[in-house]
Amino acid sequence: MIVIGISALYHDSACAVFVDGKLVAAAHEERFTRRRYDPGMPVNAFRFCLERAGLGIDDIDRIAYYENPRDKLARQLSTALPSGPAGQRASLFKLDADRPMREIRQVLGYSGRVEFVAHHESHAASAFYCSGFDDAALFVADAVGEWTTTSYGSASNSDGLRLVEEVRFPHSLGLLYSAVTNYLGFDVNSDEYKVMGLAPYGKPRFRERLEGLLAQRDGGQYRLDLRYFDFRSDQRMFTDAMAELIGHPARRPEDDITPEHEDIAASLQALLETVLLEKLRHLKEIVPSPRLCYAGGVALNCVANSLLRRKGPFEDIFVQPAAGDAGGAIGAAALVHHRLTGRSPNRRLSDARLGFEESAAHISDLLGQTGIIAQDFRRDTPALVEATASALADGAVVGWFQGRAEFGPRALGARSILADPRKDGMRDRINSLVKKREAFRPFAPAVVAERATEFFDLDIGSPFMLETAPVKALGLPAITHVDDSARVQTVDKEADPLFHALLTAFGGRTGNPILLNTSFNMRGEPIVNSAADALACFVRSRLDILVLGDFLIRRTDVPEWCAKRLLDAAPYKVPTASESVYTFF
Repeated sequence: MIVIGISALYHDSACAVFVDGKLVAAAHEERFTRRRYDPGMPVNAFRFCLERAGLGIDDIDRIAYYENPRDKLARQLSTALPSGPAGQRASLFKLDADRPMREIRQVLGYSGRVEFVAHHESHAASAFYCSGFDDAALFVADAVGEWTTTSYGSASNSDGLRLVEEVRFPHSLGLLYSAVTNYLGFDVNSDEYKVMGLAPYGKPRFRERLEGLLAQRDGGQYRLDLRYFDFRSDQRMFTDAMAELIGHPARRPEDDITPEHEDIAASLQALLETVLLEKLRHLKEIVPSPRLCYAGGVALNCVANSLLRRKGPFEDIFVQPAAGDAGGAIGAAALVHHRLTGRSPNRRLSDARLGFEESAAHISDLLGQTGIIAQDFRRDTPALVEATASALADGAVVGWFQGRAEFGPRALGARSILADPRKDGMRDRINSLVKKREAFRPFAPAVVAERATEFFDLDIGSPFMLETAPVKALGLPAITHVDDSARVQTVDKEADPLFHALLTAFGGRTGNPILLNTSFNMRGEPIVNSAADALACFVRSRLDILVLGDFLIRRTDVPEWCAKRLLDAAPYKVPTASESVYTFF
């Protein structure tokens, strides 16, 4: 049974493939097109998934789409055209509601059966079918699906999943957080994590005022006070009344960040955490399972996730690494597989490296065309690890490109920038010179799983960097946030032996088997996907070393003509399995 999952036509489109109930591949379209949050039909990710699984388009039994387009359009039209003529509404309804099917047929070239899965069912399924749990409570919180913004339910391998309660648009925790993100001068649907990172700098002194934006109700319900929100405008998500309520003007994107902005961010984060805790306590009353599967864009708030684990009513929580809309491709495909076969595809996801892998032949061809004389460690991987660890201990900032790309927004040791967490000034150096991003944003540590508790107050594995924990050890300034916390990735030896070996080798030199780990990209760009992407980012940034598969490249190894070509180039076409060289060169 071959089921392809598709998330598309809003933002961060993606594709996933299940073969006989096994998740074989999943990828974001943006990684191939180099267009951040690419919303288009994921034709490149679709092609990749088929090639990775060794399939042709005629082998597909079903395509599962991550939402119901007719229900979604009904909500969009009710918002945009509250009093429009019935004929006009019906015409627009038919035209746009057919777009997903039309593009699946025309763009992907698929003529078989397509199943539409409700958006929150896709989210819930993405968490449950990757959890390894026999049964669990389900919680989904995002901006909005078709109509649903928050949902509660249960799932089991025998009975599938069932959503039993919902909060409906326009009342939404995701939209609340996005509106205040917009108020603080950041971009919606991309910069909410910046607000989360800014919050520890402030104090929640605007908490009571922000509580006026939302009214708690019994059970799983809540309501936004719509006087403060504008969900129809394409300019901003808040009204002037929000500024009056807060007592401080909205920040323009180019303005400096003030203590007031920090305090508003802290107040928003505190309000979100309080509401989430209350709603999970309600869910525990109606679904008594000790296990929780949690998904939706709000589930990427790792600070809240840590609080929910510490103070929430569930003993075990699983958050899918691609908890946002891209992960809906996995959920839709898994749910359709279960419905068609009666067999649950539930397996514990322990490794998010599900994406594109550059072949050794392609890397060798690339280096041959560029004239780069790199150190070749193809016959001595331990020596590659030791050379990289030595450079890191000496203060080098390293681009680390290995194996399959991660699925989800986090770099987890496949497409990473690595550095020594002990170095004073390392965080500022990477922020200002390499990542070109705001100075307040923290960096995350990767640590060998077996020694994580020595350095962090963390009693569970955290392979997907979805929780924060207090830093116990001194002398790690580059990964310690202003509130003495860090967003930890624990690296298991069996899951990623190469990255684990690098951390171990670095620990042998320094006593700390920990590295600063941030995504391999520059500000405003997707994480690198191909070897050519990595080489271009290496040249355009100020990284010291690039480890490209089995090759170690220093900045001085790149010829001047090649560096100029990379600086001036358009995005690169990822080679197909049948191509041997990059047409770029």
